[in-house]
Amino acid sequence: MDMSFATQAMASEWAAKSPQMTVKVHEVPLEIEQEIAAVKLAAMSIKIDTLTAEQRKYLAIWESGT
Repeated sequence: MDMSFATQAMASEWAAKSPQMTVKVHEVPLEIEQEIAAVKLAAMSIKIDTLTAEQRKYLAIWESGT
């Protein structure tokens, strides 16, 4: 729930600072989502590994794997 409130607060700030915001439903920018996730994981002492080039290549092809 804390991440939901953080998203609402940061999205509200983003919307307030956007000069030409039109009246419609907007998606929360990915940068905001990633920042909230990073702060939450850091607070929980969790680190995310970075994929190696080989792992990225494996994920990009459908012929490999199960």
